Amino acid sequence: MSGHSKWSTIKRKKSAVDAKRGQVFTKIARELQIAAREGGPDPDMNIRLRLVLDKARAANMPKDNIERAIARGSGLEKGDELEETTYEGYGPHGIAIMIETLTDNRNRTVSEVRHALTKSGGNMASAGAVAWQFDRKGQIIVTTNGMDQDEIFLLAVDAGAEDVVPNDDGTTEIITADVDLAAVRDSLIASGVKLESAELTLVAQNEIDLPLDAAASVMALLERLEDLDDVQQVYSNLAISDELVSQMEAV
Repeated sequence: MSGHSKWSTIKRKKSAVDAKRGQVFTKIARELQIAAREGGPDPDMNIRLRLVLDKARAANMPKDNIERAIARGSGLEKGDELEETTYEGYGPHGIAIMIETLTDNRNRTVSEVRHALTKSGGNMASAGAVAWQFDRKGQIIVTTNGMDQDEIFLLAVDAGAEDVVPNDDGTTEIITADVDLAAVRDSLIASGVKLESAELTLVAQNEIDLPLDAAASVMALLERLEDLDDVQQVYSNLAISDELVSQMEAV
């Protein structure tokens, strides 16, 4: 899980920058709208909405923005008709990529995704060509907040976690089976653990190591894809080294 953990760290830092220019709020608002549309506006009865609300609060999203997005999803306010679509592709050096989108214009979105891939030496893939290489998992990021790592590990495992990975930035990544995410989240909160985020994610079954320059070219593509307004999440099977993280942080 180490590569996945490092990519998660990079994305969290990037989200902090995006929040300053509002892009992250736009993407979270779309997630809130979809979650409310599919499961209703009550987070106690809608686990997906509860998880997105965690993300919104962690990003310090204004309360008015949150309420407006939920109202749109519930049909109380007029909003764009959003559609969830996942695209599969390959990046440079054969790296497998999964791209989750929320869009009100599928033609625009697929055109932008295809352009980003081909410009970087990659290409779109047919449905199912890449997806089999990933597993759907729950991902929880907790802030240690003075707690002992061993204590967090035991609490997470007792709650049903599959893996616990400490990060260098003072957080811990907890991986669960997708169906156990809500239960592990609630158990950790009840134990006094401070959660930074809790969401469903995709984890590569096998990661691919590339030389530093080649890996950097793939990372540049992943970031280019995530910068697209309609793209919510990007996943790959690239193994991310400490050297690559340092290089990306220096840019």
